[in-house]
Amino acid sequence: IITCTHRLPYGLWSINLSNTLLSNKKKDKRKKNIPISRRSAMVFPIPPWLNQYRASANSFLSQYEPLILLITPLFSLLIARILQSIFLVIHERGLKATIISFVMSAIKLVPGVKKYIDSEKQKIVDKLQGSSNRDGWRTELPKTGLGDNVLVQMRDEKQKDVTWQGKCSGTVYIGGNENEGHFSLINEACSMFAHTNPLHLSVFPSVVRFEAEVVAMTAAILGSKEKASGGQICGNMTSGGTESILLAVKSSRDYMKAKKGITKPEMIIPVSAHSAYDKAAQYFKIKLWRVPVDKEFRADVKAIKRYINKNTIMIVGSAPGFPHGIIDPIEELGDLASSYQICFHVDLCLGGFVLPFARKLGYPVPPFDFTVQGVTSISVDVHKYGLAPKGTSVVLYRNREIRKHQFVAVTEWTGGLYVSPTIAGSRAGGLIAGAWAAMISLGSEGYLENTKEIMEASKRIQKGIQDIPELFVIGRPDMSIIAFGSDVVDIFEVNDILSSKGWHLNALQRPNSVHICVTLQHVPVVQIFLKDLRDSVQTVKENPGPINGGFAPIYGAAGKMPDRVMVQDLLVEFMDSSY
Repeated sequence: IITCTHRLPYGLWSINLSNTLLSNKKKDKRKKNIPISRRSAMVFPIPPWLNQYRASANSFLSQYEPLILLITPLFSLLIARILQSIFLVIHERGLKATIISFVMSAIKLVPGVKKYIDSEKQKIVDKLQGSSNRDGWRTELPKTGLGDNVLVQMRDEKQKDVTWQGKCSGTVYIGGNENEGHFSLINEACSMFAHTNPLHLSVFPSVVRFEAEVVAMTAAILGSKEKASGGQICGNMTSGGTESILLAVKSSRDYMKAKKGITKPEMIIPVSAHSAYDKAAQYFKIKLWRVPVDKEFRADVKAIKRYINKNTIMIVGSAPGFPHGIIDPIEELGDLASSYQICFHVDLCLGGFVLPFARKLGYPVPPFDFTVQGVTSISVDVHKYGLAPKGTSVVLYRNREIRKHQFVAVTEWTGGLYVSPTIAGSRAGGLIAGAWAAMISLGSEGYLENTKEIMEASKRIQKGIQDIPELFVIGRPDMSIIAFGSDVVDIFEVNDILSSKGWHLNALQRPNSVHICVTLQHVPVVQIFLKDLRDSVQTVKENPGPINGGFAPIYGAAGKMPDRVMVQDLLVEFMDSSY
């Protein structure tokens, strides 16, 4: 311990070594009787060059006002902070995007320009909303209730929905008519338990059991019974894939904070990863890095590795990815996560109830589940190919140590002690019951047969697209999503023609393309779809240009628009005016 004993003239350093540095107790006793003024101090002369430097500095600074000397360092710190912020923005967004954003912000300051831009944005929003009309929408309760007649009104409203049977990409995954078969079964199951809520464990133990069994059965499909999984797989049901991903990200963030002390979390995802990760990054204050995919549209492991740093909490892979139906290199990503001791989430929302059975059917499916070392969490939607009612998904963790960070426990509420496993407090027990009924009614053989039909229909559609000279399939689809583009015709114009024929496909960007997510609804209409697609391509080839009411100009402009903030504003305005 070093303390200053007294002030000395300039040119000398005075240091008193505390008695705690003396190891000999006898010396300590002798020192106690010596007055402080007589205790020896170690005095060192300042080197001549340091004295000269001090004198030179004082002479130079003497010509400035004291106020200037006080303000200059503060001003310098301010400039340094501004430069640091600029460099951080450039690092995060890139030089080009930063310059474009700055230029656009400057242009909007010109009188009249902002007003013109807002006017054009509103025109696009109105175009996106199409024929949406709120005339007649209720804004308050009716004075007298309709009683059972409300069902008649609901049936009338339902007739206004578009024809979706076999015409939509994804959307409805159950095959057949909604009034019979599997549809009818899960509708009855949901209705039977519509009043239940698993929040009340002691009141509705039936629903609690249903949830536990849905989670356990889903985990078993994804490797929980295999030795490589560690035998501790656990999880919960959620309202959908987005909530499952949100919970996985939140749990990973808190787990890595507890394990490695990370307080400025970052996660790294391929550009093909679902937008739910962007939502999670905004909700949970996590820095998000989007990394380009490789030439085969798979996650680029080497590129992801370059972004890993001391603040990285997790990386992400998809099996398959939503845009192109391609499985990321899960094993390589798992090895990467293990080597850096970070979390690794696999998005199986689309593939969770297809890939395990496709593998059994002999399709070449690379490893993707908990048998892969390094995988710490998985999200899988039961309401997609699990054929459960909408609003049912499962989030799984490799062990309970990670999952504990998902829960929220409150001890100081006057309403009592409170603990909740997911984002929602109250949850629809009817949906959980519907998911359980779907899985138990189908069994492994049912899922195997469904997967066979889905995969065969997907391969027929893929081949049919490849046989159209003007089109090409993006990458090598691993499952039931086929994305296609064109170097000959405007693919968005083709999509508009298909829309006019009643089809509802997904428009993609970077590259401009369209995809169809094949479900059981498409099995009987494969040839109809391919014929309509061929006819649409031929129509656009013979008569290029946007059709009246089509969205091709909007999609095309949005893809080329350099100011992505403006595109973001358009989307927000559209959503805000839709409800």
